Amino acid sequence: MARARRQRDKLQLIERAGLEAFVEPRKVLKELDDALYQQYLTTNQNIIDGKNPHIKFKENGGFTLSTPKQEQSDAEPLQQYFPERRFVPLVEVLATVNGFTHFVDELQHPQQRYHHGKPSEATIYAGVIGIGCAIGLRRMMRISRGISEAELEHTVNWHFTLDGLQAASDRVVRLMDRLELPNLARRLPDQLHTSSDGQKFEVRSDSLSANYSFKYFGKEQGVAAYTFRDERDLLWYSTVFSAAERESAYVIDGLMHNEVVKSDIHSTDAFGFSEMVFAVSHLLAFSYAPRFKNLSRQRLYIFKSRKRAARSAWKIGSYPKSVIGVERF
Repeated sequence: MARARRQRDKLQLIERAGLEAFVEPRKVLKELDDALYQQYLTTNQNIIDGKNPHIKFKENGGFTLSTPKQEQSDAEPLQQYFPERRFVPLVEVLATVNGFTHFVDELQHPQQRYHHGKPSEATIYAGVIGIGCAIGLRRMMRISRGISEAELEHTVNWHFTLDGLQAASDRVVRLMDRLELPNLARRLPDQLHTSSDGQKFEVRSDSLSANYSFKYFGKEQGVAAYTFRDERDLLWYSTVFSAAERESAYVIDGLMHNEVVKSDIHSTDAFGFSEMVFAVSHLLAFSYAPRFKNLSRQRLYIFKSRKRAARSAWKIGSYPKSVIGVERF
């Protein structure tokens, strides 16, 4: 059935997916061949001309890369907005943000037909702080005034749904996206750079997402919390999965899971990298720029149409070994 539909509605399906530019595979491969070869030329020429001071070559032909020092930022102009010895209560922060976004309106009971009324804003704030700051609901109830344990547990169990929390987060991110101050952190006004990374957390109770990982938890179980943020420090998506899974399987999911932040170029570490992510991100019009700790150990690819003789003088990519479809160094 699916195969018959694909053959019958092929053009319409390609148009709906926005893949018109990839209909002719030979043309696409030719463009990728030219672009990749030109980038090799540019990279090697920059090395020869001394424009890349971060690369050093060894006697055996290998190379090392040094990380440039991070530029120090001057925070003096912001001190008037954040004076010393003054603390803003987290409840006040949540209430102020809610006043502009009304994110609590997204935290609805899933059965509105049989449920009337909604919890107070104070109870929602207590739930957000108790879970978000890892305080716990019981302790949060004891240190909160005018909030009962039953009310707090009912709010978290029935109003903190996954869809509701994501919608509430989108409201906050949408407000921050419109502000001028966060956009001052963008390196290029017409390009948004995003990134994703995971953190490992030990889980001491039963969880369907937890799994054993001796590297991180020894004999215990844990999960990976994978978060996405952009260069303006907008945290626009997060997900949790087993600590034994590879992070690269969730990169595309995060890039496609948000309606507010639209990435132009995305970076991960080596755990978020795979050749498949490179391919799919290109089809979806994302530029993928992973960061490697040991770049010299990574395989470098080039199309077989490029002869070895033309690459004999290259500093990088001069000794290929043949593989199917492409050549790797």
